[in-house]
Amino acid sequence: MKKIICSLAFALTMGGLAHAQKGGDVKVAIDLTTIKDDKVMVTVTPAAIKEKTVTYYIPKTVPGTYSDDDYGQFIEGVKAYDKKGKELTVTKGDVNSWKIDGANKLAKLTYLVNDTYDNESERKEKIFSPSGSNIAAGTNIMLNTHAFVGYFSGMTETPYDVTISHPAMLTGFTSMVDLDKSDTADQFKTSRYLELTEYPIMYTKPDFTTFNAEGMDITIAVYSPNGKVTAKDITPMMEKTMRAQKKFLGAINSNKKYTVLVYLSDMTETDASGFGALEHPTCTTVVMPETMGVEALAEQLKDIVSHEFFHIVTPLSVHSKEIQFFDFNAPKMSEHLWMYEGVTEYFANLFQVNQGLIDEDAFFIRMAEKIANAGEFDDTMPFTVMSKGVLAEPYKKEYRNVYEKGALIAMCVDIIIREESKGQKGILTLMRDLTKAYGNNKPFDDAELFGKITELTYPEVGEFLKTYVAGPTPIPYAEYFAKVGVTPSATSKPGNPFLKGMREPLVGIDQTKAIFVRPDIEPNVFFTTLGIQKGDVLLAFNEKEYNLDNINDFITTSLSWKDGDAISVKIKRDGKEQVVKGKIKLPTEDVEGWKATDASKAALREAWLKG
Repeated sequence: MKKIICSLAFALTMGGLAHAQKGGDVKVAIDLTTIKDDKVMVTVTPAAIKEKTVTYYIPKTVPGTYSDDDYGQFIEGVKAYDKKGKELTVTKGDVNSWKIDGANKLAKLTYLVNDTYDNESERKEKIFSPSGSNIAAGTNIMLNTHAFVGYFSGMTETPYDVTISHPAMLTGFTSMVDLDKSDTADQFKTSRYLELTEYPIMYTKPDFTTFNAEGMDITIAVYSPNGKVTAKDITPMMEKTMRAQKKFLGAINSNKKYTVLVYLSDMTETDASGFGALEHPTCTTVVMPETMGVEALAEQLKDIVSHEFFHIVTPLSVHSKEIQFFDFNAPKMSEHLWMYEGVTEYFANLFQVNQGLIDEDAFFIRMAEKIANAGEFDDTMPFTVMSKGVLAEPYKKEYRNVYEKGALIAMCVDIIIREESKGQKGILTLMRDLTKAYGNNKPFDDAELFGKITELTYPEVGEFLKTYVAGPTPIPYAEYFAKVGVTPSATSKPGNPFLKGMREPLVGIDQTKAIFVRPDIEPNVFFTTLGIQKGDVLLAFNEKEYNLDNINDFITTSLSWKDGDAISVKIKRDGKEQVVKGKIKLPTEDVEGWKATDASKAALREAWLKG
């Protein structure tokens, strides 16, 4: 998922200024001071329009989400006025568009924006929360700009001038520069609509930290509705991780500012439930459950934010024309999700072993998990075909494989380059070379990328891409691991207390919404250590009650449990309630893994993992 970089701002701003001299800016006013029923008033003043009709669009989809979300469904009361205040005729087109007659007289457009978080439970296909919006007056506004501001037909390259009025007690955290120094208004300018959508803003009572990593100023801003987590709590892990990332990337990144917006959900029906993150050129938005616990949350953020941060390499610095000239309402997708998401996910794991955050065995376990997970998808579907058609079936259901097989594709390419260069180069070298060849403002044609990669590397890389990425042939992973002296080896890892084999649940839900231990499966060591038996109803853990209504809270809380932690469980057995107490004993899962065994390949392996 997602995007990043800074020379982009300079180049686009210069182009935008030239455009502004001709037609002016699109001016937007967003009022966060008079919110009613969780709805925000937006007023749009267009640049000069000569046409008699114009269409105003709210995005159907946005970069990085790979889904049709129809943000226009959250817009209501669209009205257009001339300079005398007379209403113009507005006709609704599809869910995301409004046609305005008499557009050459248009002075302003007004409408209300509803938030997406309140409506997530009502949608069959939910909007991914990090790309959505929250409107809680005086408390928090997650303002993903694409959910609040649209564009007029033919004016996506017009500069935007956005003013946001807000309560003085709320601070707007963003990587944009605020041109209004007052406490109750912010002003932001961007060179075109796409740039505006790449700058989310989170308004909340100040809870943030800042640090500098290798010349980049980084801000961590947190909204925790019940105050369970603060920015100070998660910053040590975040700072350690992001410093390591900057060191890993070296000169490939030139960003001077980066913001991480962390929104923690209270897990109620009207709050966010789509957990994860969405990248932007100089920012990542993260949505996670507040109940997870500080230590578990920080560990999750290490992997999540690492992935999003590495998008500064691709697609932000290296991308196709489909991304450079993104169509928000009739999107055309690129063939190269294996690079945009796969290489990014691979870097998010490789840098951790490269910088000593995990050891090589942990890295091999992660790659083994990706091989197992990739096996759940169609291994004969060409990745380029899936990528191009990802918005519709049968390709849409294969999308998650970009984080599994996509990362493994990147790993194999990395190993080939290491082998052919005798350890001197790897896939990071390739991405640096591609950045030099293309960069932020020079997109490539989809069809030319494999040829360019082959030109910059070796014929063996080109043949791999042709056979295993553009073709239907499954990747023989053992063959590529063997090149660096790594062979199959059984291993074990911590399991989940409530899952067998990480897939089959050990608990069920009865007609009263109660959680019970399934009687048809043998309980694991977590249950037997505590004396919990088949059929027992699980009423509460550590004095907090759980059932179907808050089962997500129950699951996320369990992720923070560790061996040896004290625990109390209220159960009902044979109609009688009782409390059992003891120490947590987590199960272990036997998994297929990989291990370094060939000493003759030690130097190449070291170059691969540490070079």
